[in-house]
Amino acid sequence: MVKKTVTVTNEQGLHMRPAGVLAKAVKDHPDCEVILYANGKTIKAKAPMQIMAAGMKKGCEVEIVCEGADEQAVLDEIAGMFEAGFGE
Repeated sequence: MVKKTVTVTNEQGLHMRPAGVLAKAVKDHPDCEVILYANGKTIKAKAPMQIMAAGMKKGCEVEIVCEGADEQAVLDEIAGMFEAGFGE
């Protein structure tokens, strides 16, 4: 298990588009479980509706936890997406 804390940099927070991008990226790694912890909630990163429902606004700290195959590579990819603002 590996984990890292990142900060949401998107002006609009994690709305539909970045939530979908994140969920798709996680689904591309079916052998690695990715869980997000934010705003006191536990979020399955494969579920875009859960991601949006967590209400992650700009400046929100999010802990990413990865466990399974290639967990460090998956963590680095997901953390990089947060740091790049999901291309927005």
